[in-house]
Amino acid sequence: MTTRRYELPIAETQWQVPQGGEVVLSWDYDGGRDRLLRLYERGKDKQWNASHRLDWSIEVDVNDPAMRVDEVMPIANTPVWQRMSETEQAEARLHTAAWMNSQFLHGEQGALICASKVVGTVPQLDAKFYAATQVVDEARHVEMYSRYVRDKLGIAYPINPHLRALLDDVIRDPRWDMTYLGMQVMIEGLALAAFGLIRETTKEPLAKAINTYVMADEARHVAFGRLALEGFYAGLTQAERDEREEFVVEASYLLRDRFRGEEVWERLGLPIDEMAEATADSPLLQSFRQMLFSRIVPTVKAIGLWGPQVRKAYEDMGVIQFQDFDPDALSAADEAAARTLDGELSEAATVAAAVAGVDPRRAREVEQTIELGADG
Repeated sequence: MTTRRYELPIAETQWQVPQGGEVVLSWDYDGGRDRLLRLYERGKDKQWNASHRLDWSIEVDVNDPAMRVDEVMPIANTPVWQRMSETEQAEARLHTAAWMNSQFLHGEQGALICASKVVGTVPQLDAKFYAATQVVDEARHVEMYSRYVRDKLGIAYPINPHLRALLDDVIRDPRWDMTYLGMQVMIEGLALAAFGLIRETTKEPLAKAINTYVMADEARHVAFGRLALEGFYAGLTQAERDEREEFVVEASYLLRDRFRGEEVWERLGLPIDEMAEATADSPLLQSFRQMLFSRIVPTVKAIGLWGPQVRKAYEDMGVIQFQDFDPDALSAADEAAARTLDGELSEAATVAAAVAGVDPRRAREVEQTIELGADG
């Protein structure tokens, strides 16, 4: 395990963002929206402990974190990549994995702050209920990605400027619906697609498990934003909707450009202009950027921000085809993937215990007793 880490300047490791808005307390404890209350029940039932559910004893090869799956390498199959030595390619794989997981980590902390903000600013009590479960989810995600970056990869990158700019806008805006729109719809929607790429391509079991379980949580978060905002924009003036749609367009371009990875190429001493051209021409990255919007586009359409400027932006970006995707079906598939992984891991543990001649239920009882003794 590597112990190398970047010691970042304090300006890059701490960031103070002023935020406005009113804290709203609701005395209406009766009723609530049925679909949102059902989502709240699921949010409570689906809580889990990352320390126990994941096998943190897995060793990650820092020379090949994705285990030779270069779909996540934006310069794979480019002339630049072909000119690199095996050692240079290994270093690029490590730094790319560290940079990407660092951005996941920073995004999750942004989500943690935004979810806690929603608890205070959203006027409806049913939304406050669900947002409270999301605060716990996001804290768990920050814990996991922090542990993975620190203990398994050993290298941390600062927040990407494009992500930082978007988070800054979302946190500063005092309007509760803009917190939903920026975080739940835009940032979380894009994160879902990025997590899905890792889940479907990596052969590294710990990264696969982390992203699979996080996706099951994030699918509920995106659904939360959609349910909370459905019908809300229909009650706004055209000028107010135009302002939200302008934000959606700006945020979409910021998120698309979030995955350029300039920080990695600069750190590795590679020519930035050449790398920018190589990544722009990479079929892998072009396909990846398109798929990033598979969760955002149908949700933006579902909440009613589907005016001419939004449609034109998505046509120009080549992602308008995702408008017909079913967000509920995508969420159900994410939760099913987590259940499948749980079943596979449980079956593997049972087989291992049988080979060792140990009753798996008794083995777990012993482990729990040891844990309780250590806590005491």
